[in-house]
Amino acid sequence: LTLIPPLYPFETPLLHLKIALWHHLRRNSNIPSIFGQTVKQHPNKPALIYDATGEMWTFTQLDLLSNAVAQWALTQGWAPGDVVALFMESRPLQVALWLGLAKVGVEAALINFNLRRDALLHCVGVSASRGIVFGAELAGAMLEVSSSLSPSMVRFCTGELSVDCLASLAAQNLDLILASAPTLPPPPCIPPKSFNDRLFYIYTSGTTGLPKAAIVVHSRYYRIAAFGYHAFRMRQDDIIYDCLPLYHSAGNIMGVGQCLINGLTVVVKKKFSASRFWEDCIKHNCTVVQYIGEICRYLLSQPVRPSEKGHRVRLAVGNGLRPSVWEAFTERFGVAQVGEFYGATECNCSIANMDGKVGACGFNSRILPNVYPIRLMKVDEETTELVRDRHGLCVPCRPGEPGLLVGRINQQDPLRRFDGYANQDATRKKIANNVFKKNDSAYLSGDVLVMDELGYMYFRDRSGDTFRWRGENVSTTEVEGTLSGLLGQADVAVYGVAVPDVEGKAGMAAIADPTGTFDCDAFLRQVQQALPPYARPVFLRISPQVDTTGTFKIQKTRLQSEGYDPRLSTDQIYFLNSRAGRYEAVNEELHSAIVEGRMAL
Repeated sequence: LTLIPPLYPFETPLLHLKIALWHHLRRNSNIPSIFGQTVKQHPNKPALIYDATGEMWTFTQLDLLSNAVAQWALTQGWAPGDVVALFMESRPLQVALWLGLAKVGVEAALINFNLRRDALLHCVGVSASRGIVFGAELAGAMLEVSSSLSPSMVRFCTGELSVDCLASLAAQNLDLILASAPTLPPPPCIPPKSFNDRLFYIYTSGTTGLPKAAIVVHSRYYRIAAFGYHAFRMRQDDIIYDCLPLYHSAGNIMGVGQCLINGLTVVVKKKFSASRFWEDCIKHNCTVVQYIGEICRYLLSQPVRPSEKGHRVRLAVGNGLRPSVWEAFTERFGVAQVGEFYGATECNCSIANMDGKVGACGFNSRILPNVYPIRLMKVDEETTELVRDRHGLCVPCRPGEPGLLVGRINQQDPLRRFDGYANQDATRKKIANNVFKKNDSAYLSGDVLVMDELGYMYFRDRSGDTFRWRGENVSTTEVEGTLSGLLGQADVAVYGVAVPDVEGKAGMAAIADPTGTFDCDAFLRQVQQALPPYARPVFLRISPQVDTTGTFKIQKTRLQSEGYDPRLSTDQIYFLNSRAGRYEAVNEELHSAIVEGRMAL
């Protein structure tokens, strides 16, 4: 009997979600209209709290502020389908901005605030944004790209910035504009935005290089937030501590979505702080926290302090938590439940671990697999191509066999639709045909998982040329292009390498230096200007040449297998000592310190 796969813990939240989606489809709801119902139910309840200042917005106040945003958007002449980029550090105003824009059918492009120069210009350009709102804290990044932005793109700044700096950026003070804008509800959007229309864009690093603008429709936003609420048994009196960036789906949908959709209070933290984490939870009476795997490890590395047991947190929701960290986290901090989930922003095959099975990122019923048609399919380890049988269909994995997670596409079902990216070529690359049966189509997650006999799924690897570090997807082709440009188009191979007991993979760059003149210090200064912290190589390998294939593609197999062990190569290997702020040569002693966890990454 112990081998009978569980069913009801998974099916009950799924049934709740299916009924709710059907209801909203029939009513032609969208996120602003659903939020309107939430405001009526909880008019004076705290909706968003900004930890940095202690400011609090009730649901009514958030509604009025988003109305002011909508009225401002109308004065700009923006119409349904237009796009406005938001480029700022996490704060409640960011929620009011995209929500207010959505009230008049304008779509926000949520830009990663770590991006600079070419990557920033790409993200603004690929969304075809007509305007950009940036935080004063990012004025320097804006100055770097200002001359490259279209003169027709209107620019607005929120936060304190001098008149001269505003003028140099040709930007207007949005705070003053919103303070005097009417807060009446905007007129109905024409044409109205339906449940399956576009809400905003979230950028994701794929295997094709620069970030892709993933389309988030209203039903997808609702689906992710509602599924998290039911799957992890959240409550109306819960207060969520959201220290994840609001340009991510985890922070802005799984977190803030609980506020807009379900009426929970959400505390927005500008930036994660391991030393302040539990103190913040006590200060705001938080009962739910969000994490990525790295956050839990950072918390465990902190010295023991009274606050870590004096909180009211009962649930931690997130992804990427390793089994060894999982148990240590729950035991040390007394968190009763871990709600681990898997699901990219754009995917149609999200899964969740609802009963705390240690190490599992989700579950799918083996008794009724067609209730939620996702599957692990065999892939060729060398080519990462799907393996097909003699009928041309994909081959499902047996329990214990690693495979690519795929989800059957049905555009009429909000649970199974795939909306893709702003770039249609990028969308096509994520779709395979003749997968489950002839003439069907399925979304390719790009991730390799393994399922056990009971139906629990465990993350195995990220296929293709993308690896995960510091909670971010790092595109090797994008980083290679940037580094090669900095080094006068030198051959550069970028890949992820595993570090014992550390989540994700650290970036390593093999750099061709035939003249022997490579300068680590100068290189680091350039890298800090050009790449966000999570994309900067942790390790360097300086070599006379980098292996290439017969078709001049960088060959990484040998490089990855040798990693950063100085005993396996005559090349010089360097390690980015973040505390010292420089690259240091890796000898056997330093290698041992890294492997044994005595050197902080």
